[in-house]
Amino acid sequence: MKQFKLAAMAAVLGTTVAVAGCSSTPPSYPDLTSAQQQLDGFRQDANVANYAPVQLREAERAVNNASQALQDKKDPTEINHLIYMAKGKLALTQAEAERRGAEERAKKLARDRDATILDARTREAAMLREELNAKKTDRGMVITLGDVLFATGQATLQPGARANLDKLVQYLNEYSDRTVSVEGHTDSTGSDAINRRLSQDRAEAVKGYLTSRGIAGSRVTAVGKSQDYPVASNSTAEGRQQNRRVEIIISQ
Repeated sequence: MKQFKLAAMAAVLGTTVAVAGCSSTPPSYPDLTSAQQQLDGFRQDANVANYAPVQLREAERAVNNASQALQDKKDPTEINHLIYMAKGKLALTQAEAERRGAEERAKKLARDRDATILDARTREAAMLREELNAKKTDRGMVITLGDVLFATGQATLQPGARANLDKLVQYLNEYSDRTVSVEGHTDSTGSDAINRRLSQDRAEAVKGYLTSRGIAGSRVTAVGKSQDYPVASNSTAEGRQQNRRVEIIISQ
């Protein structure tokens, strides 16, 4: 019986020691470890430093506060609260870095797009000047085709006129969003009624050629301006020759 009592007492003492040992084990805070690791990653991330420096400093303070509370053996409730606050600051840091990063990428894409558009327009303008002898005016780029397109008093295109118009067709095929307005002009010789009809027929002849080469009719308008818009004096043969022309205005 005595031996039984001694064994029971030993068992109780062992249990008491075990319980005391368990109660002395400090609580672990895996969320704090995770927060410290995330903070280390942010410190090494150039994007976070560039895009969210203020939020990063606040997150550092919050993580340090939680770590210090653990070292000072503060109440677990306080420590857990500080860890919760630190995780919130880290989340704000990440969100701000991602937001600013997305903004910068969008700006870069816009700059790249603008540069591409500018380059395309520069090449387009060079083609118009070099291939079609176009001039920049208040109305846009204008191609002026002299009276060599037609025989005197006629509205039928001469064979030699097609070379210039074929260059225009090539341009319109390459820049399919462009439209053109074809204007027929005459000198002051003859009546206005005749000149208006002739200028309209000549504009229609140019439009007809363009559409015959595959350019959609909806992209080309034709109008006769008669003698209303001279570019030189009609008192000389040279001036009248300059006034007999077809102008093609390119949309921009």
